[in-house]
Amino acid sequence: MRRRRFAIGVIALLLASHVRMTGAGVAGAAGRQRDLLIFAASSLQTALDELAPAIEHATSVRVRVSYAASSALARQIESGAPAGLFLSADLDWMNYLGDRHLIKSGTRVNLLGNTLVLIAPASHAEPLAIVPGFPLARALGTGRLAIAEPAAVPAGKYARAALTSLGVWDSVAAKLAPAENVRAALLFVSRGEAPFGIVYRSDALADRGVAIVGTFPATSHPPIVYPAAVTTAGGADAARVLEFLQTAAAKAVFARQGFLVD
Repeated sequence: MRRRRFAIGVIALLLASHVRMTGAGVAGAAGRQRDLLIFAASSLQTALDELAPAIEHATSVRVRVSYAASSALARQIESGAPAGLFLSADLDWMNYLGDRHLIKSGTRVNLLGNTLVLIAPASHAEPLAIVPGFPLARALGTGRLAIAEPAAVPAGKYARAALTSLGVWDSVAAKLAPAENVRAALLFVSRGEAPFGIVYRSDALADRGVAIVGTFPATSHPPIVYPAAVTTAGGADAARVLEFLQTAAAKAVFARQGFLVD
């Protein structure tokens, strides 16, 4: 009988110890920071990667950022991807989510702007004046023009609009090297796989393998606007991060990376 009582006592102590450890584990997990998943246009990668530590320090929110074309990210959010914050490279794809009630409308802000530029490999870059009818097709020769997919990706849409307004699109439409996003177009040129490309100024400044050889007039395309908003899957953490991205400290980083800030 004594042995039985002793065994029962040992089992009780072990169970009590297990409950205390499990409770501590749950409490510890609850106290840890949760990750915030941000979906951001590819052109924001260099700036947001630099800002990530400052974001976490200022907001106590750990961030994970998924970069891709705004079009791809918007469709992923539509399909249920758990992003809490969306940063688009144009108004259209933010409107797309807004029309489907997938962003919290009261949180939407126009965060940044950018400039559209023509780039070439840094090793042999010659300036090319961008004016109506400029000889881009002749400069390409047998090479191709690297741009983001013009049917859907913002950088490609801006590029097509600019070339069309300048009367150059028809002469280069058959010489395109379309890319899935603007950073992919940048790499085509940086690696010497295309003699010219059209990207944002912020992208060109992020890659020493390319040089800006011309800047498109702002009047040749719709204004380049980066809207940001908390998604319907986001909450207070996403709102805090978005608030930080509008601070002077964050804007200083964006400006240094080539973006336009207010």
